[in-house]
Amino acid sequence: MEDLKQWQEQILQLTKYNKNNLIKDMKTSNSISGGKSSAYIAANYKADFNLFALVTTNDKTCLFPDAKVRQIVSDRIGKEFVGTLEMDDIIYTILDLEQFIGRKIDWVSGMTFEDMVRKRKTLPSVFQRFCTSELKIEPMKKFWYDKINEPIEVRIGFRANEMRRAKTMMEKCNNDGFMYSKFKIGKSDSGRNKLKELKWQKPFFPLIEDGIFKDNIEEFWKDKSVRFAYKNNCVGCFERNPIMLNYMSKKESNKFDFFMNLEKEMQAYFVKTKGKESKYGRFLDSDITYEKIKNHKLQMDLFDDDFNTCDSGYCGL
Repeated sequence: MEDLKQWQEQILQLTKYNKNNLIKDMKTSNSISGGKSSAYIAANYKADFNLFALVTTNDKTCLFPDAKVRQIVSDRIGKEFVGTLEMDDIIYTILDLEQFIGRKIDWVSGMTFEDMVRKRKTLPSVFQRFCTSELKIEPMKKFWYDKINEPIEVRIGFRANEMRRAKTMMEKCNNDGFMYSKFKIGKSDSGRNKLKELKWQKPFFPLIEDGIFKDNIEEFWKDKSVRFAYKNNCVGCFERNPIMLNYMSKKESNKFDFFMNLEKEMQAYFVKTKGKESKYGRFLDSDITYEKIKNHKLQMDLFDDDFNTCDSGYCGL
């Protein structure tokens, strides 16, 4: 009973926070990841925009198998689409969801995953989670700047038991409840990027405010015509534990090998430039690598149902 009371009090505080300093007639956007929670928001909370950021690769070993759908995605993101490092089903999720809600979903995409890693000279990790900012947030910011360019309310798919995550996000806001960020607004005479800090989004958490939990979302989607991937997020996501990654190395071997080979490439680069091996990348430990995880022999066979949503990571709400 005490836990319920505390939860209800947190809900009221969060609701008050979200409703403070609202701008009249402010445009709204649903942030869609391909997971069931954000899809639930798209289906039940109508917005001016529905925005999905796709992680891409130009590696032919990860080629999306359906040429016709590849062309559809290429048209949506405005450049050639070779493949994604998430499970391929996410492409069908977004196409199905658009049909289901009867409203347009805008697709955005930044640089490829491998270009990002080669630019940074290391893989993402819990201490350097630049993949989310580079491949998800930056393309969304560019869409906002090009298409909207005024403060906007963004609906985030945190569920009612995820208030801690919501509070962490709110701590990144200014006192007025909005997030501010630097945007490229052009070039200087010398050719350098001109940056300006702009007020651009106010996070809003409708599932928390309305008390929507995972079981509510699962019940909603169980008889709907939207195909969801087994897991969201990149196949080699650093948020996943080694046992889950070992399982994914068998389930999505071509994409897991992509991460394994990219890790080897970065390690070779460090040895060449520094003359020694480095503790870097997803595990920050040179004794734990994607290759060793793939080759590790588990004592029992694992199945899809042996994992839960915690094994999906945080991008695939």
